Amino acid sequence: MTGPIIPTLMPEQTESGLEEGRLLFARECNFIWGAADEANLPEATLPEIAFAGRSNVGKSSLVNALTGRKTLARTSNTPGRTQQLNFFDLGGRMILVDLPGYGYAKESKTKVAAWTGLVKNYLKGRVTLRRICLLIDGRHGLKPNDVEIMDMLDKAAVPYQVVLTKMDKVKKAEQAAVVEKTVAGLRKHPAAHPEVASTSSEEGTGIPELRASLATLALPA
Repeated sequence: MTGPIIPTLMPEQTESGLEEGRLLFARECNFIWGAADEANLPEATLPEIAFAGRSNVGKSSLVNALTGRKTLARTSNTPGRTQQLNFFDLGGRMILVDLPGYGYAKESKTKVAAWTGLVKNYLKGRVTLRRICLLIDGRHGLKPNDVEIMDMLDKAAVPYQVVLTKMDKVKKAEQAAVVEKTVAGLRKHPAAHPEVASTSSEEGTGIPELRASLATLALPA
């Protein structure tokens, strides 16, 4: 039985590109900073890739899968647990940023507004930010608050790429349709990468291809 359908993200999805991605993400990766407000953001130096998405979409799991580490980014079954921007140095060539999740209704409006403001300020003003990986749960597709974030990124001209997560939980026969529907939803968003990554952190599907795509944005070795 075949795994999820993985669209070709970019021309670097070749054997050499996949190897470059593997080598980059095999480098030492360490947590270096946590920022709970805009005043505490670290100095912008290396190229940054940020991971955004609804609470419990699997951001921490994806960061762990990309780096081949089980506990680099803290995962939780409790949505909304990540309450700050967490920065990880990937071998001195790239910074990975785990953003607080959005759309968790049980948190107070004041706390949600504070998180949202922090994330929006970071996304709009970070000069070293190369791409946002916008994670979407493959079981549920694009939701209104996902589209709201996409609209904001479009207006700020921040490039982003949709990454479908938890595709191992989508029936095999339905995976292609999920990808196609998501691609269709991106056509009116100018800052969106035209291709969609289809991944499973649990099974490792699509992780090598995403590594290769992100490796093109890293500081040269």
